[in-house]
Amino acid sequence: MLKRAKRRYLALEIDSQEPVSSQQFMDALWKQVTKLYGEYGASRTGLVLIDYEEGKRFAIVRVALQTLDVVRTALASITTIDSKPAAILVITVSGTIKSLCKKIEK
Repeated sequence: MLKRAKRRYLALEIDSQEPVSSQQFMDALWKQVTKLYGEYGASRTGLVLIDYEEGKRFAIVRVALQTLDVVRTALASITTIDSKPAAILVITVSGTIKSLCKKIEK
């Protein structure tokens, strides 16, 4: 019997002077994960963009539980997005989107 893959959801704040599109954000994140951990490491993350609000500079991404540290490391090492200075801050991590939203509201 197959085990269900455990996932974690990360609420992120994009700190940049200029607006960043969801495509630019994900391209920068995939590029950094691949640079640090290679194609195999990147393929194990199960990285998916769940929500992105360009105006609020806020994003929610889903990752596999086993690779949470891999993704957090890649997020911390992002210094530019589309050759513009930027930083990604992890606001909170949760096992469900529902509890993630509750943590953000507090």
